[in-house]
Amino acid sequence: MVPLNWYIGLSAVIFSLGIIGFLIRRNILIMLMSVELMLNAVNICLVACSHYLQDLRGQVLVVFIITVAAAEAAIGLAILVSLFRNKATVHTDALTEMKG
Repeated sequence: MVPLNWYIGLSAVIFSLGIIGFLIRRNILIMLMSVELMLNAVNICLVACSHYLQDLRGQVLVVFIITVAAAEAAIGLAILVSLFRNKATVHTDALTEMKG
């Protein structure tokens, strides 16, 4: 049986990769993928702790997080497509002003 601290370590590594990807990259699509990576790292930790404690509440919370992540991805990609149609770029450095 795999110990709990290995799952937490894996979750920490994946979460760190998501943070690094979000902070370093300037492509909005990569930033959205990094946010998804962070959410999945939290899901790994929740499922591992839920299994370790023999409680289903963590796994139920994971289902809700996956639902929110799917909605976030759909809305984020819709905004990204709209932005690409208007500005023809997906890099945050080229987007310096916000207009209504």
